[in-house]
Amino acid sequence: MLVHDTVATGRSQADADQIRASLRARYEELSAEYEQAVLQSQVLRLVEVGDTAGDDQADSGTKTAERDTAQSLLRTILDRRAQFERALGRLDEGTYGFCEGCSAPIPVERLEIFPSATACVTCKQSRERRAA
Repeated sequence: MLVHDTVATGRSQADADQIRASLRARYEELSAEYEQAVLQSQVLRLVEVGDTAGDDQADSGTKTAERDTAQSLLRTILDRRAQFERALGRLDEGTYGFCEGCSAPIPVERLEIFPSATACVTCKQSRERRAA
């Protein structure tokens, strides 16, 4: 059950609470994943600093690629966590489950697959076409 159903059809606050709990749980999972990735990144840096003797260009390139991958992972996790944080804010505001572009309800199926969605399929496709 989703909030736009709760708002539009007058369903119970329990439905909204269930959605909130689900969003909060995913946010916490992403926070734990981020902390783990930070620790792995720190270990990678320590190994890198202590293990540079005899490095050739290929070794340096590999280390740089590993570092870039670790940083990319951190940014991705932070972005996903921010999306869930925003979804929680929208839930509190009463706008969760409605498209930010056209204000239409976001289909239940879309929110079940992508709970932090802020756009209906039509608006999302329009944005993607403009970005391409």
